[in-house]
Amino acid sequence: MQVLLVGAGLSGAVIGRRLAEAGHEVRIIDSRSHIGGNCYTERDTETGVMVHTYGPHIFHTDDAEVWAYVNAFTRFMPYENRVKTTSQGAVYSLPVNLHTINQFYGKTMRPDEARKFLEEQADTSIEEPQNFEEQALRFVGPDLYAAFFKGYTEKQWGCSPRELPASILKRLPVRFTYNDNYFFHKFQGMPENGYTPMIEAILDHENITISLETSFTPDMATEADHVFYAGPLDGYFDYQLGRLGYRTLDFEKFSDTGDYQGCAVMNYGDREVPWTRITEHKHFSPWEEHEGTVCYREYSRAANPEDIPYYPIRMVDEKALLGDYVKLAEASSGVTFVGRLGTYRYLDMDVTIREALDTAAAFLACQRTGTAMPAFLKPPL
Repeated sequence: MQVLLVGAGLSGAVIGRRLAEAGHEVRIIDSRSHIGGNCYTERDTETGVMVHTYGPHIFHTDDAEVWAYVNAFTRFMPYENRVKTTSQGAVYSLPVNLHTINQFYGKTMRPDEARKFLEEQADTSIEEPQNFEEQALRFVGPDLYAAFFKGYTEKQWGCSPRELPASILKRLPVRFTYNDNYFFHKFQGMPENGYTPMIEAILDHENITISLETSFTPDMATEADHVFYAGPLDGYFDYQLGRLGYRTLDFEKFSDTGDYQGCAVMNYGDREVPWTRITEHKHFSPWEEHEGTVCYREYSRAANPEDIPYYPIRMVDEKALLGDYVKLAEASSGVTFVGRLGTYRYLDMDVTIREALDTAAAFLACQRTGTAMPAFLKPPL
């Protein structure tokens, strides 16, 4: 059986590898000049620093099978994401934790004292938060909201936090301990030599052929027995119903000597600062030593048709349009939509890999039983 995978990122690589191992003939295409999608990493030619070209990607998961899978293709080094933020003339650690609270308010509270103190700051009149702002005010009060959430969110999403759903703040964004590890997950790390060699290793199979700088055209689907499409869902249908909304990122690269900011990620919470954060990439590989350093200022804005889409907006209008595209997709045959773009969902890398493994398993099961592969492994709505 001939299978076409559109996109040489994590979804395409993992699905392609599993199907190739099962004996299928796999062709993977990508419109870019490299594999890896937004996970692509490369060495900076001047400094030798490993650069995350499309923004930093930190691997974290509680899925032991996914962790074992990626470690089978590369060596992962221990790495914990410790984010700082500059706000109102001072530097704090994120996520908001006991140190952040005590520093911000000039106090020395213990956990129970800090919890009680924040309950007094919170707007308890908000019983059922209806938007992002109400959710933040209900949990942390106006001071911490203004310092750490309001300005940053306005820059990241390009709108008032009152226009964003409360679900973006899925849980209480505060820790009442001094733990400033950004993630809770059991397995955390970085590939020793970057993500590109890892994905190259996944794709290294005799049944896989790769065509770069190759855009998908409808006639390609007729040449394959099945298509796994990791491109934009609306793009598969030539945007016939309109374009789904995305945010994109602009990067301003600059180099320096020594250590520019002393950490990998420095957020900027003040609305007056135009960038959302500065990332210093040598700190993503702390086991390496470099005299020079490479940094990126990140700016968020609405994506235009020619831009690389990063974050699906998924607000009311987009969800309605998404529903229409889902109906089109489910009425189509011979194609399954995968990944962040294909399902119009923000997915972490571990979830992307988990869904790719499950998609490949579902496809092989369909082949054994003679049943049709669905358009989506999981409904994107």
